[in-house]
Amino acid sequence: MADLPHAVEISEEGPREGFQIEKGKIGSADKIALIDALSATGVKSIQVVSFVSPKLVPSWADAETVVAGFTAAPGVAYTALWFNEAGLARALAFRDKLSLKGSISLSASEAFSRKNLNRDRPGQIEAMRRQTAAHVAAGIAVTRIGVMAAFGCNYSGDISPADVITTVADGLGIATEAGQTIRDLSLADTMGWATPARIERVVGAVRSRWPALALSLHLHDTRGLGIANAYEGLRLGVARYDAAVAGLGGCPFAGQPGAPGNIATEELALLCEEMGIATGIDLEALIAAARLAEQIVGRQLPSAALRSGTLKGFRSKAA
Repeated sequence: MADLPHAVEISEEGPREGFQIEKGKIGSADKIALIDALSATGVKSIQVVSFVSPKLVPSWADAETVVAGFTAAPGVAYTALWFNEAGLARALAFRDKLSLKGSISLSASEAFSRKNLNRDRPGQIEAMRRQTAAHVAAGIAVTRIGVMAAFGCNYSGDISPADVITTVADGLGIATEAGQTIRDLSLADTMGWATPARIERVVGAVRSRWPALALSLHLHDTRGLGIANAYEGLRLGVARYDAAVAGLGGCPFAGQPGAPGNIATEELALLCEEMGIATGIDLEALIAAARLAEQIVGRQLPSAALRSGTLKGFRSKAA
């Protein structure tokens, strides 16, 4: 077992990840209000929008309006998601406000790649070759690989560590061809198949092969194991996580309507705080932002910490 990290980096993905799956229309002003509230919580990275086809993800047809409207806070990196050259071109229009990072996005499940992006494995590799070249041409270094469905898939079943290794190797090959150096690797539990044992196996396999890569985990709480998987990641020394305020989000292409999305940021921050691991987050401010998120979507969100709060007040009363 690795040593527990002294501090973790939590990337807030609630706005982008959450609003893309909500059935009801969310106004641009509400999206901006949540981003501004999150900017005051101490999180250092917020993924704010998706630059994707409005036909496929109509909830982000207003991506430009939202980016133009939020107030950037000092010390916070604002990121966006895109999957093709058209999305990159839209993001480049805001390179003065967004932190544009080049990433190679692949899936350890070919079935999910077909469902999510309408591409088989060779098609996605070729698409990422083109996208990497476009990033380089735009002066954006490609330093990250993201592996979707790294722990299992609703369409193809169990994903083995060997499948993940093959997928990472594909990404590294794309980067090498383009003269890029990969430093970061994100393993995504896109459809909630991860368990602590799966986390241990996959993280162990990747580390054995590429010990210099900095790992991050993108965990969903589809089957209620999200925070247990985060604990296992912490136990293994993983120090970077994606999360979504109040548990916003999900995956619109996972085939499980209504399933919970990412682990709630405030639950992950609370877990770290109780373990003595620094996050730099004001937990009370984050819970207030979670309440705002719930108010905006107009339904109860899955975060238990949103309803129960922190232990700080109870400790004060007990003292």
